[in-house]
Amino acid sequence: MLGRPEESAARAVQDGKRTRNLPSLLSGARTIRRPELHQLVPLADSTIYELEQRGEFPRRFFITERCVVWNLAEVEAWLDARRQKSDAHQAKRLPSVRPHRRSRRQSGSVEGD
Repeated sequence: MLGRPEESAARAVQDGKRTRNLPSLLSGARTIRRPELHQLVPLADSTIYELEQRGEFPRRFFITERCVVWNLAEVEAWLDARRQKSDAHQAKRLPSVRPHRRSRRQSGSVEGD
């Protein structure tokens, strides 16, 4: 009998004689790699790195020596916070007024004649 995924994960933890918090193990936290991150957050790698260093963006972590991932839930929460901050900023702004456009000079006219 195969059972539910939670049961098999619980057995794996028990069989490995490790004591882990099962809710965190089974939380369904999904990770994303760099290409998927760039689909969600269209920022340059250097900008993402700088934001991470300042603590303003979810931190990446290594799942292997060469494979870096981000927690999808943390990235989505960051995007939601940025969206809310942007919406609040937009609400405080005055209505935008289009700047006066300069008229173009006629290409055939010569000044000073």
